[in-house]
Amino acid sequence: MRGCEGTGFQPFSAGARHNRGVDESRRDRDEEGRARNARPRDGLGRPLPYGTPGVERQPEGVVRSPGETVREAQRLLDAGMPFHAHEVFEDAWKSGPDEERELWRGLAQMAVGLTHAARGNAAGGARLLRRGAAAVEGFRTADPHGIGVDGLIGWARELAGRVDPSGSGGAEAAGPQEGAPVVDAAAEAPWLRRGDRPGK
Repeated sequence: MRGCEGTGFQPFSAGARHNRGVDESRRDRDEEGRARNARPRDGLGRPLPYGTPGVERQPEGVVRSPGETVREAQRLLDAGMPFHAHEVFEDAWKSGPDEERELWRGLAQMAVGLTHAARGNAAGGARLLRRGAAAVEGFRTADPHGIGVDGLIGWARELAGRVDPSGSGGAEAAGPQEGAPVVDAAAEAPWLRRGDRPGK
């Protein structure tokens, strides 16, 4: 599994492999021998049982232009796949210039925050949405690469306030909380570009 350091996303372990005939002493590996969880995942990045059809994972380490990054992330967000969008932002964060790392990291945190909110983890989602908004604050007046930073900050804080109105986002819960509002990831997807979303 790709590293999610700094985003607040807790990667899933390879999980229980009993009753599948899988050697539990062996870790899943990619073609280059790196440890990589091969479990299929749903559109929100949740692991599914081995053998279950899942959503195709984002390739790792793709170097894209900023415009390509924004277009691909927007496509994934609009499709209700913020977990996958966070991986696109993470690639930009790792491959982009140092002066933009905080921008891409903040966008990755917002996408992970939306992922958690859509999974019913209100406290974790709100915490990451707020953290992402704070991370991109320094880009607010620049709108780098046509990204509407000010609008994204407002979106993240508004959604965080809606899913966790008490502002308790520091709760230690890592999964869905009983009674927490679950948001529709596609319906709540932000518009990344400066200006209004086309068709609105």
